[in-house]
Order: sequence, then structure tokens, then C-alpha cells
Amino acid sequence: MAAETVKSLADLKELAGVPAAAAEAPKREPKRDALGRAYATGRRKDAVARVWVKPGKGRIEVNGKPAEQYFARPVLRMLIAQPFLVTDRYNQFDVYCTVSGGGLSGQAGALRHGLSRALVNYDPELRRILKAAGFLTRDPRVVERKKYGRAKARRSFQFSKR
Repeated sequence: MAAETVKSLADLKELAGVPAAAAEAPKREPKRDALGRAYATGRRKDAVARVWVKPGKGRIEVNGKPAEQYFARPVLRMLIAQPFLVTDRYNQFDVYCTVSGGGLSGQAGALRHGLSRALVNYDPELRRILKAAGFLTRDPRVVERKKYGRAKARRSFQFSKR
């Protein structure tokens, strides 16, 4: 048996029997419903956000209220706007979402995660930008549970010699 020399990755793929055209990654298709909306779920801490995105004037509705009313703190509104600002799509999409669980900070983080995933479902070309910004990664940090014999998760009761 004579060993064939492989000079490139394409040669190796041909040797394995894979055609060069099939070796490239398949094009991702947009995932939209009959109304032209893209859906995604976002999570952060105990909060879960269900997000629908469709082309529009930039209105964001959270649990039936405008985002400015639901998230009163400017920091939380800034957190929600980040996926649009990074992708240059600010005020181009209307967002309808429902959030539950956790506090306002966790809900804003869940909404940002869900928005990023919904934008990728609407336009797969945005995946690279949002992935590089870290918006597609679910933040795994959650509150540590309380242990028995302790005041909180790690704090001990106050020690006294007497």
C-alpha cells in the first residue's frame, strides 16, 4: 500500500469521501412564525423571559407594560438595549415579552439573553456579533443554598466562649 500525501484539508476530506461542497457549514435558516415573529427563551438566576421579536418602531412591552414603566432603573433599561446597540438594530424591532421569577435585575438579564437569542432566530447573520459580545451565553451563577448549622450559605453563627 502506497501512502498518499495529503497537502491540504480539502485533500483529506476528499480522501475520506466527503465532497468539498458538503464540507462547508450549512447556512442557518431564520426561524419565524406565521406572523413574522422570532421567539426565544432567556434565563438568568431564577428569572425566565419568553421573548417575541418582530420588525417595528422599537417598542418594548414587558408583561403588558412599557419597558420604561416595568424597569424603572436606567441601568436595567440599558441592559435590555445592549443586543440592539451591538448589532446596530436599535428602534428597528418591536419586542413583546413575559418575564417571571427572580427580581428585577435577574429579569432584565433574562430579557437580554432572550432578546439576543430571538435576534439570532430572526437573522442568523447576527450570531457571530452577539456571541462575541457574550450575550448568547447563559450566566450560570445562582444563589447558593443555605446549609444547616449555619446562619446563611457560608456564614457561621457568632461564636462566644461564655
